[in-house]
Amino acid sequence: MPVNFENYHPTDLPEEDTNGRRILEFLADNPDLGFRPSELATELEIPRGSVGTTLRRLAQRGFVRHKGEYWAINVEAYDAHTASEIGLQTVAEQFEDDYYDENDDWDADLPDSDTEQRINK
Repeated sequence: MPVNFENYHPTDLPEEDTNGRRILEFLADNPDLGFRPSELATELEIPRGSVGTTLRRLAQRGFVRHKGEYWAINVEAYDAHTASEIGLQTVAEQFEDDYYDENDDWDADLPDSDTEQRINK
């Protein structure tokens, strides 16, 4: 699906209603426990083959950790990232539909700060 490239802000968090998000939320609800991929597959009704791949991707992003065959949430990384995502989302919602949001060219007449600095020297 195409997106407005200028307004698109990707996130490391998996999108809602994906296996990655379901696994993260489940592990975040059980931060002191480690689970085998087969247990996650059964608990979340996700195909076993998808769980292993998803866990490896989440580990690359730093959201989960593992010891042997057990996987758990990386609380520090997940909490920090989630907090920043929620903060950015809150700010975006607060200023939605303001002058700057409705006028894409609001900055067209602003002076170029590099040019101004060279002129004033």
